[in-house]
Amino acid sequence: MHDDAWSPPSVLLTVDLVILTLRENRLHVLLVERGEAPFRGMFALPGGFLNHDGEEILDAAHRELNEETALVSSWVHLEQLGVYGESGRDPRGRVVSVAHLAIAPELPDPVAGTDASDAAWVPAEAVLSGRTELAFDHRRIATDGIEHARTKLEFSSLATAFCGEEFTIVELQQVYEAVWGTALDTRNFYRKVQAVKGFIVPAGADRRTTGGRPARLYRAGPRTVLFPPLIRPVPSATGEKTKEEE
Repeated sequence: MHDDAWSPPSVLLTVDLVILTLRENRLHVLLVERGEAPFRGMFALPGGFLNHDGEEILDAAHRELNEETALVSSWVHLEQLGVYGESGRDPRGRVVSVAHLAIAPELPDPVAGTDASDAAWVPAEAVLSGRTELAFDHRRIATDGIEHARTKLEFSSLATAFCGEEFTIVELQQVYEAVWGTALDTRNFYRKVQAVKGFIVPAGADRRTTGGRPARLYRAGPRTVLFPPLIRPVPSATGEKTKEEE
């Protein structure tokens, strides 16, 4: 039987942004210091509520990125990461967040704006470990974003975007180590990279070094999907060597 008194539940929609970059060979996540309640003074992911004027979700994500950090949309490619809607995640009421992820090289220092008191790049490991506390459920969202970024390096050529136009395999390895948060065996890494045809191609020149043989230079190749993929080494709880280390 139809109930004329029925009305839709009150649900608010927000966007949250996981923006990742490499700085000083370490993976960093963009955070803002909240200038308003709730959680005033705590770090959080950039984000905010959709406007009630028909604003599209992706447009809101780009707007919040610019308003809270002064980073412009042309610098990053945002992709949808996931939807977070647990009932107790926001003390202001039932708030559902559509989280977005961007991974980009050489992003500049952010500038706080609107309701943010500060904005900064924070090492990813500080967020993952909980040393840097985040408001709401943003640690969970950031963790999901970092894990997604690590997976993208396994299956795509994204890592070459963080290198110069010409780079050595050691420099490429440093990108993988920074994003994955683990040291890699150089010989195994070289072998695995060379096994992926079209991932990187010789640049036709070597880079002079102060000692030893010149370092061979490479460029990004035409392949964007890696096969076979570069699978991350799995840490061993027993201290035994992983397959990467053997």
